[in-house]
Amino acid sequence: MTIPELLEKYRTIAVVGLSSQRSRPSHSVTAYMQSQGYRIIPINPHETEVLGERAYARLQDVPEPVEIVDVFRRSEHVAVVVEDAIEIGAKVLWLQEGVVDEEAAARARRAGLEVVMDLCILKEHMKI
Repeated sequence: MTIPELLEKYRTIAVVGLSSQRSRPSHSVTAYMQSQGYRIIPINPHETEVLGERAYARLQDVPEPVEIVDVFRRSEHVAVVVEDAIEIGAKVLWLQEGVVDEEAAARARRAGLEVVMDLCILKEHMKI
């Protein structure tokens, strides 16, 4: 599936590492996606609410289906996020610019997830 197809088909995004600090890239990128009609679910154990949405400590705590898991964490944390994304039945693993883990991406693909790595979801959405 192409990136435009992924972004048109899937509309619920759990953002791992989403910060309430407006200066953080996770905040501005996610605010844009929310403004474009995407359902945003913040995943950050240090937040209670971001962008008007309740934050959850872990993907497993989210009480609704998650389609895209968008990761704003350092590359060394991706393997754990992949296992969580597989466990909850996510459809897409999206690793933001600078987030690269080939082994974790291969694990996600083997489990049936679409994988986008080292690309900004905002920049890709703006191309549609």
